[in-house]
Amino acid sequence: MFERIKDVDHPDEELLSVYREHGVVRREGRADNFNKAALDRSIYQLIHPGWFVVNRMKAWQGSVGVSPYRGIVSGHYICFRPTHDEDHRFLNWLFRSGAYTAEYSSLSRGVRPNQVEIDNDWLRSLRVMLPPLEEQRRIADFLDAETSRIDKLVLLQEQVAKKLDERERAQLDSAVDRLAERWGVVPLRRFLLGVDQGTSPQAEAVSAGLDEWGVLKVSCLRPGRFIHDENKRLPPDLEPDIKHEVQAGDLLITRANTPQLVGSTAVVGQTRAKLLLSDKIFRVHLDKRMTGEFVAMVARGTRIRDLCAASSNGASQSMANIRFEEVKAWPLPAADLDAQNKAVRHVGQQRASLDDLRTKIARQNLLLAERRQSLITAAVTGQFDASTASGRNVTE
Repeated sequence: MFERIKDVDHPDEELLSVYREHGVVRREGRADNFNKAALDRSIYQLIHPGWFVVNRMKAWQGSVGVSPYRGIVSGHYICFRPTHDEDHRFLNWLFRSGAYTAEYSSLSRGVRPNQVEIDNDWLRSLRVMLPPLEEQRRIADFLDAETSRIDKLVLLQEQVAKKLDERERAQLDSAVDRLAERWGVVPLRRFLLGVDQGTSPQAEAVSAGLDEWGVLKVSCLRPGRFIHDENKRLPPDLEPDIKHEVQAGDLLITRANTPQLVGSTAVVGQTRAKLLLSDKIFRVHLDKRMTGEFVAMVARGTRIRDLCAASSNGASQSMANIRFEEVKAWPLPAADLDAQNKAVRHVGQQRASLDDLRTKIARQNLLLAERRQSLITAAVTGQFDASTASGRNVTE
């Protein structure tokens, strides 16, 4: 049914014409790196509408289908050209159905679950049972319409979630502003006793077990949240420096992350043992006039988040850094301990209410995704007549 098209000879000018269509040009004085790589056909391939495209490493996650476009794909993809006049929309739905994604998973090979590749020989001999062309078109029309409805529902849910984020930020900023008006504002350095950082040894790309030492990744911190599972296992032959082990109550701040997340601050709650600071995380020690929970709360607000984004520097937008001198200048309301604790409780209750709504939205989106997948599988496998079905009663 499919002919493998790797190494099909495409003139360089045809590849370059696609670049020009999409605004990819050679920069003055040097050739753009993307263009140079793309001219190596073992890295980039030109495809046409109706061709079957498979991501070698993510087929089992659904990154597979029939392209409706003419364009370029990288060497991470395997490309095939159909040998018959099948409806490419039907093929796109068919190869995304549950039966095929399960097969991709079972036939992928690799050393880790997140580092696997689909077997090329299996793809080449893929057997497909196709209904008549008119039936293919009816099924494709049905799935185009029904999945579009589901996708619109998901988009609405995402918009609601975005509004919740905006509401949380507005509530927090309002609380911080009221405290600043009453108590005035002082820099964080007024309350500092010290700061330390860990080290970043060559750790393994898997999380540490409960009886193993792990090095915290920068992703362990989100504004106001500490995620202890975000760590990398320390190799058994490396001796841990236990002075860098994190403890409940530690105030942590990331010095390196994306511009949106650099400076993320949180207090470590009850956590597992044997977790080490990396050199990309500050551990801040405060005097008794200021609580870590209050600093973490204020650091989630717009004023400090904007300061972090503005003062960060780095080689790319994917990773930015802040200096501790900049952290020491963070403006904090000079509230007493009683006012700090009341504010933390109040803002925490508001956040918990919004988190409950976020959980419900996430659950609804999960159900919609499951329904979408069930609908696709049922339609392409002939479990119902697509010409009369509405999709409302389709289940696993």
